[in-house]
Amino acid sequence: MKHLLVVFLMLTGINAAAQTVEESVERFRLLLITPEKNGLEGLVHSSLTYGHSGGKIESKAEFMDQLLSGRSDFRKIELSEQTVNVVGKTAIVRHILEADTFDGGKPGNVKLKIILVWVKEKKEWKLLARQAVKVQ
Repeated sequence: MKHLLVVFLMLTGINAAAQTVEESVERFRLLLITPEKNGLEGLVHSSLTYGHSGGKIESKAEFMDQLLSGRSDFRKIELSEQTVNVVGKTAIVRHILEADTFDGGKPGNVKLKIILVWVKEKKEWKLLARQAVKVQ
């Protein structure tokens, strides 16, 4: 599966050129499903604050450790109702995330409202903040 992600990124040129916010969101979605350290390092800001729907807040290191260790395991992620608002070098992205998970060896499903805050550094968008709330 990791090889498919690498091939996808190479074919789409996402690594090679300036990314749009939408391309960055899609790359992030794919990296949540198939985590890859270098990909995450390049996409996530060093000051990341990553908020979960249960109230837990993680730093970049904590977020990456959860994904790369497999403790946080997304099997499938679908995004809908996405909006993107860019103001200067900041972008706010909102969407609904529906996912199949396998955290701690237990299958699960989540449906969340997400807000992502991206900042542009040079020609790349970096994820600075993420907050999720459960859809009622």
